Amino acid sequence: MMRCAVRGGGAHVVIGERRSPSSSSPGSGRSVVRMSEGRGGLCCGGVRSRAADLAGLEMGRPSAGAAGLFRSTRYGRVRATASADPEDIPSDKLQAKSSGSVLPYVGVACLGAILFGYHLGVVNGALEYLSKDLGIAENAVLQGWVVSTTLAGATVGSFTGGALADKLGRTRTFILDAIPLAVGAFLSATAQDVRTMIIGRLLAGIGIGISSALVPLYISEISPTEIRGALGTINQLFICIGILAALVAGLPLAQNPAWWRTMFGISIVPSILLALGMAVSPESPRWLFQQGKISQAEAAIKKLYGKEKVTEVMYDLKASGQGSNEPDANWFDLFSKRYWKVVSVGAALFLLQQLAGINAVVYYSTSVFRSAGIASDVAASALVGAANVFGTMIASSLMDKQGRKSLLITSFSGMAASMLLLSLSFTWKALAPYSGTLAVVGTVLYVLSFALGAGPVPALLLPEIFASRIRAKAVALSMGMHWVSNFFIGLYFLSVVNKFGISTVYLGFASVCALAVLYIAGNVVETKGRSLEEIERELSPPSKADANAFLVSDQ
Repeated sequence: MMRCAVRGGGAHVVIGERRSPSSSSPGSGRSVVRMSEGRGGLCCGGVRSRAADLAGLEMGRPSAGAAGLFRSTRYGRVRATASADPEDIPSDKLQAKSSGSVLPYVGVACLGAILFGYHLGVVNGALEYLSKDLGIAENAVLQGWVVSTTLAGATVGSFTGGALADKLGRTRTFILDAIPLAVGAFLSATAQDVRTMIIGRLLAGIGIGISSALVPLYISEISPTEIRGALGTINQLFICIGILAALVAGLPLAQNPAWWRTMFGISIVPSILLALGMAVSPESPRWLFQQGKISQAEAAIKKLYGKEKVTEVMYDLKASGQGSNEPDANWFDLFSKRYWKVVSVGAALFLLQQLAGINAVVYYSTSVFRSAGIASDVAASALVGAANVFGTMIASSLMDKQGRKSLLITSFSGMAASMLLLSLSFTWKALAPYSGTLAVVGTVLYVLSFALGAGPVPALLLPEIFASRIRAKAVALSMGMHWVSNFFIGLYFLSVVNKFGISTVYLGFASVCALAVLYIAGNVVETKGRSLEEIERELSPPSKADANAFLVSDQ
């Protein structure tokens, strides 16, 4: 008989009790392994070990209620799906130092992030000049279509990207994504009429929608646990770099009005480099394992981390006890009782990110800076962009030290205070002599606060909290929420401002930020320093029926 008992209090764990079938005496053939939990984690014979995760254990269901979903859970008695005995894994392999490097492949993926930022930012400087060339200078509706079509395409792309990533794999989806990115850029650069321009912008939007979901997903799945936060933040950093690149690309427009075509055409180059780079990049080991491609998963791990980590990472994947035994998730699974709470958190984070007013602040930054005597639009945009990049760099250095949740709370708190300052600067008469300066300070502090957490953390946190079988689709759904809310906020924002005034709108944004702090404090889990498999076992344990299938038998 093989039994597995776990005591949640942490005193000790009886891993197994084995009796020889030929013996009836209680003591014969008995082998008991006891594990004590010390400060360094679960230990067996003084050697740091993951046996508690691997020797027939799988996380139990979380306690009832919404709060229980993101709290510590109790361990149940279930059989692990790992095919090997934990004692077969040498102790020196469990903490082996990686000899590989994921940085080159993270860099290739971030080409998608650069294109994301570039395609969003490039139209701002070019719109005036392309409108004259295409004959729509007096048609605000068609100009709006040129801008908003990209957002509509991104919404479609974000949902499509999740399904493609599950079906084809992460790297092949990247390669496929390069097609609409490159073709869209080419059509935009060579457009002779507004219809071609809109088609080009739509294709580019589909491309950045796919990459917006795919880049954080791929980075999270190939990054080592100890630096996953820092590497995940690079995604947001390169989006900011892409936006700044679009700003810099527009500098020659004043001397050369036809330069707008070159601005769009430039983005073809990183699109091609993305496809070529992904052709030689390793596939996500977690996706390969999910597909049952064990040997390919081992090869990918060796390429990413070195051969020393193959045993440890494969054992973690097997210990998750879910990936290789459950069918691929469909869209309806995201709304099941098992997954809905974590999926709703992901969607809520992106909704709060957009409702907190980042696009409104950026949109109004030019007029705010003009009121303070900064007449140059380029200088205003550069200052906002620099604050965004600087804040993201700080967040990258703190992500694996302070944690995701604390940065989110700090970020939204700073955004609330900045929005309140902006609102008061427009309405409080006592501050009228300093209104311009205060508005600039409030804007820069808001963007800096946003970059510390609300900007980079959601895209990093979501792939971490979603189970492997729903990860791609759940990230796609959350990004879809991002693009849909972005589209409608852009559509109705000016109407709301005209009706209620900018000061009232800013006060509303401050309220949203305050609500976000309360929501995050009560519902978001801290994932710092935890492997994706550990997080999955806590937040998305098997259903009761699935768990019963793995109960320890008496045979």
